[in-house]
Amino acid sequence: MGSSLAGTMMLSNEVDFFIHSYYEFELFGQTLSINTTMISTTIVSLVLLGLILYARHEIMKDYDEPGPVQNAVEMIVEVLDGVVESNMGNHAPAYRNYVETLMAFILLSNISGLFGLRPPTADFGTTFALGLITFVMIEYAWIRSKGIRFVKDLFEPIFVFLPVNIISEFATPVSMSLRLFGNVLAGTIMMGLWYSLLPWFAKIGIPAFLHTYFDLFSGAIQTYVFGMLTMTFITDKYGD
Repeated sequence: MGSSLAGTMMLSNEVDFFIHSYYEFELFGQTLSINTTMISTTIVSLVLLGLILYARHEIMKDYDEPGPVQNAVEMIVEVLDGVVESNMGNHAPAYRNYVETLMAFILLSNISGLFGLRPPTADFGTTFALGLITFVMIEYAWIRSKGIRFVKDLFEPIFVFLPVNIISEFATPVSMSLRLFGNVLAGTIMMGLWYSLLPWFAKIGIPAFLHTYFDLFSGAIQTYVFGMLTMTFITDKYGD
């Protein structure tokens, strides 16, 4: 048992899953820290904001004669608008900005591993926060559609289903966040094991293909899944 524990400790010391605390401070009697996830999230948010401001600048500069940046931005926006409209129908205008911003942030977070960052979505705190925001949007759509009558839906098909329906509502953000978190974290763990445990020659070339799959391919799929679930749950509240 002692040797097994020692082996486990040695493995945990050798493997780096890119979780680091850089600065700790006290707040209201609690010890808080600035960690890898916070830094990665800040970088991703600033990069996304920078891309938006750059695209706006280029579009305003070449408004009369569309340049390559404007053409690329219009193409991306048209594709995203088409996805939202095809899934949400008449409700798309009210939620288009939220869904597209959400998907842009998740995609950029998921692929940030390609640039040496630990994906913010590999932290359950990030994905749960996204799930909670989506949960608020879902409940908003429900109240907007039914008004106070939304309470009646909690008792359907019969009143004894009230606890089940309440649990089902609150399970939505948990299940969505866990799905995204689990898939991104799995890729992060696999890359951490690869870099930490294999010999140096196995780290040449091969990790590029692994990053392409775990960060780019799987990241894009998880972005699409989270966006689709968001649109589906919101639209379902309207009863269309």
